[in-house]
Amino acid sequence: MASPTDPRVHCNQSTLVGLQSQAAALNAPSLLRLHGVMAGQRLSRLRGRGLNFEELRHYRQGDDVRHIDWPVTMRTRKPHIRVYNEEKDHHVVLCVDQRSNMFFASVDTMKSVVAAEIAALVGWAILQKSDRVGLSVFGDDQIVHNRPTRTQSNYLHQLRQLVGINRSLSVESAPGSGNRLAVMLDRLLQDRDKNGLILILSDFYQCDPDCIRKLQYLQRHNHLLCVAITDPLEASFDADDWTLTDGELQISIDSSASREAIQRHLLDAYQQRQNDLTRLMAASGLPLIELDTSGQHLSQFQRAIGR
Repeated sequence: MASPTDPRVHCNQSTLVGLQSQAAALNAPSLLRLHGVMAGQRLSRLRGRGLNFEELRHYRQGDDVRHIDWPVTMRTRKPHIRVYNEEKDHHVVLCVDQRSNMFFASVDTMKSVVAAEIAALVGWAILQKSDRVGLSVFGDDQIVHNRPTRTQSNYLHQLRQLVGINRSLSVESAPGSGNRLAVMLDRLLQDRDKNGLILILSDFYQCDPDCIRKLQYLQRHNHLLCVAITDPLEASFDADDWTLTDGELQISIDSSASREAIQRHLLDAYQQRQNDLTRLMAASGLPLIELDTSGQHLSQFQRAIGR
């Protein structure tokens, strides 16, 4: 029986930090090229006023005289020009679902842990490419939204926040009121970010038509990647006897007709959600990445972005 500290049930800081060593092997360039958005921080050399000063050098024929450094020129009695690098800055937002519905697995690893570990891994890979990354974590009753950073100490703080929310999940966790996925998407829309990369790691429970519209809006202004985390039980509900419970009350279903009706309803809802997300990703020419709770999520993700 799994202990409260079982890494398949709850994530921990040391595990998420340890994923830094695996990030170098992660095919991050494939992930970034997949969206045609970034391959690390790009620098273009400009003879002019850029963001980052690169060098002071002798004036060459053809240089713009407006960029001559006159104090240095007067001091050395030789014309000098200031050269800058313009930083092509990119940012990544990792939106991590930690609602009570993610605290589930019928095979090996909780969906909530899968989401946390993949987010941490991608975050480390992005930092190693010198781009900015921010974690946005949403639970049943709270949202922790961080602006992207390229500072490791800030990212470690974000990981601690993720671990704290993850470890608060239990079988007694009560679902939040309303559509928490929609609330999280609204929070992302408030930032009015453009030309960033947004990864949403979730089982997309409550992904209704309104959520799809919000995702489409994010997609119009950013590069959006949905990573759907599923459990085999969601696609197959074969069982002779069913006992359903909300944690307090329970009911047994022994009628084959009732079981078949419930199975059909659950399977239809699951397939509709996956089809909606697949169409959403196809609009950008991208696949829907699907991970499961088998405990193989790291290798599954590597294969998905390496194709």
